[in-house]
Amino acid sequence: MGFWNKLHLGLGKTRDALLSPIKKLLSACHHVDEDFLDELEELLICADVGVAATEEIIEELRVRIKDGRLKDKEQIMDVLREILSGMIPEQEELRLDTTPSVILVVGVNGVGKTTCIGKIANLLREDGKKVVVAAADTFRAAAIDQLAVWCDRAKVDMVHQSEGSDPAAVVFDAVHYAKNKNADVLIIDTAGRLHNKVNLMNELAKINRVIDRELPGACRENLLVLDATTGQNAVMQAKEFKTTAALTGLVLNKLDGSAKGGIILSVQKELSVPVKFIGVGEGLDDLRPFRADDFINALFED
Repeated sequence: MGFWNKLHLGLGKTRDALLSPIKKLLSACHHVDEDFLDELEELLICADVGVAATEEIIEELRVRIKDGRLKDKEQIMDVLREILSGMIPEQEELRLDTTPSVILVVGVNGVGKTTCIGKIANLLREDGKKVVVAAADTFRAAAIDQLAVWCDRAKVDMVHQSEGSDPAAVVFDAVHYAKNKNADVLIIDTAGRLHNKVNLMNELAKINRVIDRELPGACRENLLVLDATTGQNAVMQAKEFKTTAALTGLVLNKLDGSAKGGIILSVQKELSVPVKFIGVGEGLDDLRPFRADDFINALFED
């Protein structure tokens, strides 16, 4: 099964939670008026589109009703599709122009960070790039072993030390390994849970100092992995990490297990950080670069 078909199937719960109620609402209403917009607003918020994104959608519908572009309910689904498409920016590719380039991956425990690293490494390797992974999450028990399994599946090298080692020291070793091997990309795993924001900031600062010193001028991507099944909690996590990690992109994982695919709109509206990858399964090939058109088409097509 191709990825688009997996995406279409994976968004089935979101379609059921978002579009099916809207269609029922349309069948029950006679006119597209303020009462309709009030009920639509509630449906969008319940589908984890988020308050800010929902307000933008409703206001755009209200403008179109007033200026005559939206006259009857039969137009609603097409107009919604158009509005949602306009709210999601064009795909931003990873910037990996230096040798090596660096991808720093952050996220709380349980979001699927380790599996996403393996899948991104596999995508890059299939694209002809030589990839090295640094196992710098040295705090969680078995984190190194789990990452090793995914690196083996992706057929990429991994640099690690023992559990409890200094993450910055692991990154130092990995940088020099990547340089010696003439690797194209160094992917760095980080601890999914530190005791507080200060600890997280300090740990990331140490890692960043090593990268800046040993790889001056290297292209950098800071990716945050989010679990789509957590809905607005994922948005809150993203807000917290944005203040500490200078995020360049998001990886929205587990879309197939959630009715909360609407959070793509919420994170775009509230964070202005692009979604760069989406995951819709547990297989090595079940994560792909995010394409707005593919997402909208998979969401709206039965």
